[in-house]
Amino acid sequence: MVSSLTGNEWLDATFGLPDNKDPLKFSRLVLLNSLYMLGFAIGPLIFGPLSEHLGRRPVLIGTYLGYMIFTLCCAVSPNFTALLIFRLFCGVAAAAPNAVVGPLFADIFDRPGPRGKATAYYMCATAMVPPLGPIISGYATRHSWRLTFWVGLGISGVFLPLVFCLPETYAPIIRKKYRVDPEVAEKQQPSLAQELKTIFARPFVMAAREPVVLFTSLYLALVYATLYLFFQAYPIIFQGVYQLSSGEVGLTFLPITAGSIVALGLFLGYSSYHSSAMKAGAAWANKIEYRRLPLACAGGPLWVVNLSNDLISSHAFRIIASLFWLGWTSYSDIHPAVASLSGLLFGAGYLVEFMALLNYITDAYRQYSASAQAASSTMRSITAVVLPLAAPSMYENLGIQWACSLLGFFTLVLACIPFVFIRYGEALRKRSPFCQKLSTAPGPVVSL
Repeated sequence: MVSSLTGNEWLDATFGLPDNKDPLKFSRLVLLNSLYMLGFAIGPLIFGPLSEHLGRRPVLIGTYLGYMIFTLCCAVSPNFTALLIFRLFCGVAAAAPNAVVGPLFADIFDRPGPRGKATAYYMCATAMVPPLGPIISGYATRHSWRLTFWVGLGISGVFLPLVFCLPETYAPIIRKKYRVDPEVAEKQQPSLAQELKTIFARPFVMAAREPVVLFTSLYLALVYATLYLFFQAYPIIFQGVYQLSSGEVGLTFLPITAGSIVALGLFLGYSSYHSSAMKAGAAWANKIEYRRLPLACAGGPLWVVNLSNDLISSHAFRIIASLFWLGWTSYSDIHPAVASLSGLLFGAGYLVEFMALLNYITDAYRQYSASAQAASSTMRSITAVVLPLAAPSMYENLGIQWACSLLGFFTLVLACIPFVFIRYGEALRKRSPFCQKLSTAPGPVVSL
């Protein structure tokens, strides 16, 4: 929630930012979120592979404490430059779960069914929170922008005891802990150079050499960046067109949260259907690609609707997909609830894609999935840094309707990726050195 800070008025008063109509001020405010997302891009490259070296527990506990410390620093920032720096480090620390939690579930659950459900519950919870951020900050900043960070710090503190209860789950670390022969431990200890290579190079290697990692990351990057673009686009749309207050703009994100709940139901429903097919002996159900990817194939078309409504017939448009729906219903003579409800389809499609594709990566790469997830998280976080920065000029030059449509067209193109993997995914995995290593002699080290 802290990542969607929108305390414009109080930032102006405290740090002396330019006038509200000055584009420079808008860019500086967007920079707060963009630096946070830059931290999201850096963090997984460090903490994902590091969790394969030190274990999941120390990485998750250490980064959680780091996040709380830097959130506190944001709350007491003496100037805008300090706030930007602390914001960056908040993002770095907060990024650890993106790369570690999926592999942690892979450590705990051997069977894909329970693992997928655990991941789905986790992702639903995390997807529901960001859209709530603008609601809290929209009202909290009436008192002070610092209150947003204090609220975030308080929420983090409530869950801190649970974080300390996390056990270590990574098998190589557990075995190493209970190894009694120091000579054997010394012989099996890789060189420092090999350790550094494994820790820091593997995510880049997987992104460059593994088509499954590369193209799922590209697709998720666009979807993820679109969500963070909405944090800049919704004020442009709902304040600019409908003259809503900051708090009221925050409420327009609620349909995205509701869509996340719909996505969880879709995932659990398909998982139940797949389990029944496996018990019935269906040949297709034993393939990794059919375990997750049909949901990803449905995620893109899920956004596609044909909407014929008297409210918008004057614009002679049939609205296609939530992005088109949002763009082409954003007129002053149409109730803002109509545009806001497009978030229901976006939230459902967004989370279905994440549940399906990230579970697919975990199923395919198992103990190396932390590095694969790190590569994916970094790529989408970089995109989420860049795209929101383009929001002001994109919506000004193209207009609300065509700016949203442009995103919709790109999404339609990349929505073909899950279909391609259903057809060719098995062949790609057979040629993967990581998957080959897993199928022969799984171990903590693989040649890069």
